[in-house]
Amino acid sequence: MTVSSLTASAPAAKKVKSSGFLPYLGGKLVAAAVSFFVTLVIGFAIFTLMPSDPVRTLTRGRPTSEAQLAQLRIQLGLDDPLWERFLTFVGNTFKGELGYSWQFQQSVSSLVADRLGPTLLLMGTAAALSIAIGLWLGIRSGWRHGSLFDKIASSTSLTLWSVPTFWLGMILLVVFSVGVGPIPSLFPAGGMSEPSLPQEGWTHVVDVARHLVLPCLTMVLVVFAQYVTVMRASIIDEMGSPYLLTARAKGLTDDAVRRRHAVPNALLPSVTMIFMHLGILVSGAITVEAVYSWPGLGYLTYEALKIPDLPLLQGTFIVFSASVIIMNLLADVVYRFLDPRVRAQ
Repeated sequence: MTVSSLTASAPAAKKVKSSGFLPYLGGKLVAAAVSFFVTLVIGFAIFTLMPSDPVRTLTRGRPTSEAQLAQLRIQLGLDDPLWERFLTFVGNTFKGELGYSWQFQQSVSSLVADRLGPTLLLMGTAAALSIAIGLWLGIRSGWRHGSLFDKIASSTSLTLWSVPTFWLGMILLVVFSVGVGPIPSLFPAGGMSEPSLPQEGWTHVVDVARHLVLPCLTMVLVVFAQYVTVMRASIIDEMGSPYLLTARAKGLTDDAVRRRHAVPNALLPSVTMIFMHLGILVSGAITVEAVYSWPGLGYLTYEALKIPDLPLLQGTFIVFSASVIIMNLLADVVYRFLDPRVRAQ
């Protein structure tokens, strides 16, 4: 084969690779769209068929006649046929309108926008720490499997993985916020900031950081264990691979073999899990934010459940579900770039 033919074949190879990616991406986008539509159907059915009367809950403690209750049901659209309510719900969702909160007398979109920042701060910090700690421990536990370090890291991870998040949150709240025995109260009991302190500048930053410690620690202790377990198993699977023996035969140090060869290949399952968990973390904020009264989407959902505020519940459900679907889509795309076996399909 001549040099000119090799040069001419390079653009063709790029074109084939590009043309292979576009159908792959299109298929994933279609699957994501179908998943989102199914999510809308499920969300509407769950919150519409809840065995409760929102009108009576909203008017609890106030003298209200049956005629007034009937008029309120008409105003809230609860007397409309189910199919009409569903079509309105789907149409408004695709227009970016998530409804109007009965409880807060405010659009659900604006409520979600106000509470999204605190949730992203909490979940983003927890995710970054969980990934860093979990992968670091998993790599070293797998590389030294059977050692004392591996036994301690693995047993601790499995124990924390099995602990219910709300229970762990309440234990940390009692120990480090209320104070137990000789342990003083070290961190605030709830909220995101102290109203009596300035709401700007370094004082506010330090105040928010102190409020962030306990909810973030709760998330990290539960989530990092999953990364330890998966990364450890991946490293152990790679240790017997022939390419590692070849790398050692070339004179590379044990640390270089682990860092340059074993870890990059063992990262593939962990990368997929990381993207999937980023979406799940946002939707899993309900428990932690409810325990610590953290003013994010999770606590907003908890407040909406008290009535129940159906438009607000449906809106947060859509946001949580969309985050999981988007992260799964990103995981599929990233995995294709990282794993040649997926590109070859």
